[in-house]
Amino acid sequence: MEVVDSVFYTDHSGRVKGNPLLDQLPSYQSLLYRRKSSTVGPKRRSSSRARRGSSGSGKWGLSTVGRNEEKQKLLMAQRPIRELLKTMAEKRRDKTQRLEENRELSSLGQRVQSTRRYLRRLRDDAHEWLSSLKLWRGDIHLIEGMFGTGILSYFSFLRFLVTLNLIIFLLMFSFVMLPIIIAPTASGNITYNQNDGGLCSVYPSSARRGLVIFHEHITDLLSGGGFLEQTYLFYGYYKVDKIHFPNITYNLPLAYLLVTIAYLFLSLIWIVKRSATGFKRNLVQDEDRFQSFCNKIFSGWDFCITNENAVRLKRSSLLYELRTDLEEERIKQKIADRTRRERCRIYLIRLILNLFVVGVLASCFYSIYEATIFSQKVQMDKIKDNFIVDLIYEYLPSIVITMANFVTPLLFSVIINYEDYSPAFEIRFTLMRCVFMRLTSIGVLLFSLWSQITKCEQEPCVCGYNHKLYSCWETRVGQEMYKLTIFDFIIIIAVTIFVEFPRKLIVNYCDCGVARWWGQQEFAIPQNVLEIVYGQTICWIGTFYSPLLPAICTIKYFFIFYIKKVSLIANCRPAARPFRASSSNFFFLVVLLIGLALACLPVSFSVAQINSSQACGPFVNYNTSWEVLPATVSELPHGIKTLLFALSSEAFAVSFFVVTCLAMFYVIALAGAHKRVINQLREQLAMEGRDKHFLIQKLCQAQRLSAIKSPVSKSQPRKSSSRSSPSYHTSFSNNFDEGVFLAHSLHDSFTHA
Repeated sequence: MEVVDSVFYTDHSGRVKGNPLLDQLPSYQSLLYRRKSSTVGPKRRSSSRARRGSSGSGKWGLSTVGRNEEKQKLLMAQRPIRELLKTMAEKRRDKTQRLEENRELSSLGQRVQSTRRYLRRLRDDAHEWLSSLKLWRGDIHLIEGMFGTGILSYFSFLRFLVTLNLIIFLLMFSFVMLPIIIAPTASGNITYNQNDGGLCSVYPSSARRGLVIFHEHITDLLSGGGFLEQTYLFYGYYKVDKIHFPNITYNLPLAYLLVTIAYLFLSLIWIVKRSATGFKRNLVQDEDRFQSFCNKIFSGWDFCITNENAVRLKRSSLLYELRTDLEEERIKQKIADRTRRERCRIYLIRLILNLFVVGVLASCFYSIYEATIFSQKVQMDKIKDNFIVDLIYEYLPSIVITMANFVTPLLFSVIINYEDYSPAFEIRFTLMRCVFMRLTSIGVLLFSLWSQITKCEQEPCVCGYNHKLYSCWETRVGQEMYKLTIFDFIIIIAVTIFVEFPRKLIVNYCDCGVARWWGQQEFAIPQNVLEIVYGQTICWIGTFYSPLLPAICTIKYFFIFYIKKVSLIANCRPAARPFRASSSNFFFLVVLLIGLALACLPVSFSVAQINSSQACGPFVNYNTSWEVLPATVSELPHGIKTLLFALSSEAFAVSFFVVTCLAMFYVIALAGAHKRVINQLREQLAMEGRDKHFLIQKLCQAQRLSAIKSPVSKSQPRKSSSRSSPSYHTSFSNNFDEGVFLAHSLHDSFTHA
């Protein structure tokens, strides 16, 4: 007798055939459609079905499920028992089984197993100990519990910058400052640079001023002049050529240049390594809108939140994201339905507004340029009018840059509302404008400084730079970077104390309409990240001219963490427009990478193109700082020098370029293959979802059919029909159970995929 509607059925001759239910699966129908040609006949189709039935119904075969179960059991057997997702009774049973298996091993095998278990336990303990030593571990867990992972990403990013600056400072201290500090105690001496450059070698240090008024010490502390100019803080103090130790001669200029290259390269490698995880996640992430809705509804909740207020805020942010996605769908439909006249109108509006933005940026950059030149002229005149006025003159470029960074984001957020973009694109486009404004302002400041440094009254410059105004121009650039760092820190403290705290008091204790309209302060994650990226870019640029600047930035970010933490808990709430936590870390590191690229340009230009100062610093015997490298190579032994010259030759460059191109083509081909695999997996996941939906519909139909026929079979007498016989109910029950088994198999395969 033939069994109907089971996973497999046999005909009267005993041959195994596939289930017609499986032939109706969307995945199998899609597979047939792809494989079918124009000459497909009944014979080929029947043979394909027979092969499919004998192999276990294609990809849903029992053999595939069995292999997956075996792999899963093998992986579970290798994991520690406490990590298994099982009940305590099952864990005890597994432990007893493993102990019995270990008793069957030889003494050597038992010793190997115990050693492996001990090493694993030692590794876990070491990992837990290192995790407990992480900076601000408890504070970050507290912030995560109160506000979720979105705001947590900002504080984790801040901790990363503290660690990075500390390592940069340790590099500068170990290879530049420490040899000078320990040289007097060593059995050797320091060889100072003594070049006879005439007027170019004269350095009228401002530290030798005699008796000064007390408030001028405050000015010196804030500007980096006076008594700070001839300290380890600035480039001009390191006028050292070689340090002679008992068995070695230390070349300080070479070490200074190599450490500069090293900290920039280290920053690049570290940022790229941290951003690789986020990049892979964004690359694999599906952009399907239906999947986005499912992720927000079923897996969008942040289970790290423990604060009741944060729960309400998270709920509102999820609702906002759903509204934003629906608004994007509406805008896409609106864009698709636009007429040619409407498109021309919106493009004209965007063109006018972008021209206005370019005009605003140009005016800001011109203001920074003029403020820098005016500030430099006033400082060179050395006319002291008033303590406050002198301080304003010192910080005039920093004040103008800060005002531009404060006003332009507000203006950009108003302009973007008239450009008719989607909500998600509005956020990204506004942020990129703010990034361009903040980072380019530093470049304009340096350009205005170098235009003054390289400009001489009599051309060409005798010393290669304007020695009358800038006898040690590297120290002057270092002082500007120092002032930008200090002023940025002062502004952050001032905004927290004089803006955010009073705003919280006004909103809480004032019932007027203006206070309700103003509302509570929002903790905008991207804007806060741009602040610290701006400061880190200044640190990268200024470390060459001020070797102690990384230590200052480490202390600065250390205090900023606690300032932002107190302000967040006491004054702020998460932004109404949430920045997605899944992409926030990747966005932060991309912006930081842009800042690093901008920092490398002026440092490389000053090292390779601008003449080094002849009155200060370690490079007074060289025209440019880069010349110390070929000069040192020329003093090496002949074999090493020949090898280095061969590595820098054109033949090696061409060969290296060819090999790099081949490797690049291989990586591109590999990435294309991976992309095709990802697309196939996406299609498979979508198809398995359709299969599950189809099977659920069939099971529901079977349940309804069973519910309809059960009363009928009770009220009517039994007949000899096969549908009313007990074998039919048994067959239906078996069919239902195997359908449930099939659904579980589909779920397991979906999970493994």
